[in-house]
Amino acid sequence: MKLSIELSAAQAERLRHEAERLGLSPEDLARAVVADVLATPSEDFQATAERAIRRNQELYRRLA
Repeated sequence: MKLSIELSAAQAERLRHEAERLGLSPEDLARAVVADVLATPSEDFQATAERAIRRNQELYRRLA
């Protein structure tokens, strides 16, 4: 998927600066940041998963 986003001048400069510091292109840094955000479960998902695990803990123990 190809995306196009608008950044303020200050945001664009910060992105360029951080990318340069890390030895990356701004595009590669932005891609890495988006991938990292998408790979991190949201707090709602995490809380729901933990509740389901706690609720089914006895079942998991029996199946083990």
